[in-house]
Formats: sequence, structure tokens, C-alpha cells
Amino acid sequence: MRDEQWARQRAEAVRLQGERLQARQDAEHGRAEGLLREFVAAARAAGLTPVPLRVLGYGGRGTARTPLEGWYLRVDRTAGISTDGDFYVLTAPIGLLDRVRGFRPEPRRPPLLLGAGGKDGDTIPLVDALERLLPGWSAG
Repeated sequence: MRDEQWARQRAEAVRLQGERLQARQDAEHGRAEGLLREFVAAARAAGLTPVPLRVLGYGGRGTARTPLEGWYLRVDRTAGISTDGDFYVLTAPIGLLDRVRGFRPEPRRPPLLLGAGGKDGDTIPLVDALERLLPGWSAG
């Protein structure tokens, strides 16, 4: 009986911790989405010219065009924002057909820290990446 009670308590603790983690992640994504919306409005007002976004193949193996226009958030062009304010990871397992026909990446929920979990020096706060594109855009 005691083992069953302990197991139920642990399961409940795990469930609650999972809910809290999901809530924190949702809040982070929400703040990042708000930053991207604000940036796109500021970029349009400032006349920042969008560029065609391309997808880089895994391991640096070629690129493929996309139907998207926007701005690269990282110097290595592995993340970008479309003119609609959607966030994209711009790396994918592309093949020859993708290079010829093009590739349509799916938007993702943006993080507040680009490259988190990667190698040291590969991370950059989203706000810093946006500031690099349009200095002073968030002066408010």
C-alpha cells in the first residue's frame, strides 16, 4: 500500500512539474512572438528591405530557395523571420529535388535565446539578433 501511495505522489509531482515547464515555455514563446511582431512593424516603418530566405542543407550541403522573404536572425543564416513575423529554422535535410524545386520550411514558435543547447558561443538572445538587424528599433 505504501509503495502505491508513493508511486501516485511521484506521478502527480511529475505531472505538475511538466505543466509548470510547459507554462514557462509558452510564456517564453509568447514574449518572443511579441518581439517579432514589434520588430516587423519597426522594420517596415524604417524601410528595412527584406531578402529572399534560403534553407541550408544539413552539414552545409547546398541550399534551396524558399517562397519566403524576411531577415536572417543569425550570421550563419540558420534562423530567420519572415515579413509576416513568423520564425523559421533554416536548416533541413534537403536533396537534389529540393534544390531544384525549392523548399517550404514550417514556421516554429520562436525562442528568446537562439541556439540554446548548442555549442558555446553559438547562442544569441533574440533581442540582440533583432538589434543587429535594425539598431535602435526597440527604443521604446
